[in-house]
Amino acid sequence: MSKATYPLKLPASIKAAAARLAKEDGVSLNQWITAAVAQKIGAVETAADFFKRRAGNSSPEDLRAFLANAPNVPPEPGDESPDHIRTRLKRVSARG
Repeated sequence: MSKATYPLKLPASIKAAAARLAKEDGVSLNQWITAAVAQKIGAVETAADFFKRRAGNSSPEDLRAFLANAPNVPPEPGDESPDHIRTRLKRVSARG
């Protein structure tokens, strides 16, 4: 296995917590961070693979066609989108 080095800058509080957890696990900080990064990569890639399989042969156009059949009614109280999301959605829909 080839290894590469990467100078990692962490906030002091995160480094301290990681060092504490590494010590509790009986491994070096480097080993602990390597395992944490590998675990995150596995989770992200597993999720991406799941959604790709779940989507099958669907396309964004299929979703648009599905959503076109949804009623255009205001959300139920408490289900409103936060303002920053609504602003972003308006910008995206204005682009095309």
